[in-house]
Amino acid sequence: MPADPRPDQDRAPREAAASSGAAVPDLVTGAPAAPGAVEVRRSTRRRRTVSAYREGERTIVLIPARMSKAEERRWVTVMLDKLATQESKRQLGDEELTTRAAHLSDRYFEGRARPASVRWVTNQNTRWGSCTPAEGSIRLSHRLRGMPEYVVDYVLLHELAHLLVPGHGPRFWELLEAYPRTERARGYLEGVVAAERLPHPPADDGE
Repeated sequence: MPADPRPDQDRAPREAAASSGAAVPDLVTGAPAAPGAVEVRRSTRRRRTVSAYREGERTIVLIPARMSKAEERRWVTVMLDKLATQESKRQLGDEELTTRAAHLSDRYFEGRARPASVRWVTNQNTRWGSCTPAEGSIRLSHRLRGMPEYVVDYVLLHELAHLLVPGHGPRFWELLEAYPRTERARGYLEGVVAAERLPHPPADDGE
């Protein structure tokens, strides 16, 4: 077994038919994944490459047949993050952001959170998002653009939850428990903030 499989998305669709599949547990909670959420397919034709692609609501991850379970879990995480980053770089516009918010509300809050408007703003440099419940308006910081999709979804859900519970009490966090990547997304954002606070090296003056 090669020690370092390489991501290779271009070959994914061509090998799907020759592979066998199995659903994997949720990578955040450890609970069984929802049917069709993530499917790992092992292929004897693969020697070193790992691929991933979307197939409707499912994510298909193709790996070499001889890969261990530990390597499988690691590469599923890597490829999910890779796909999420690529998708987020498509940079949803305000209309798509509103549609995304409605989808998330339906999925996690039974459609109870219905914002009047959802839009990107460039004047939020200390907050990732904000919500004005009285107006039903949600604003996301432009700094989220380019971050993984699950991070943007978490911030959207955070603000949607404020339409139902204004503060940050127990009821608020109970709502966000429905989203399986809450802790992971919070950790990502905390890492971004920590990195921004690191001292910057002095500029190279050419000497």
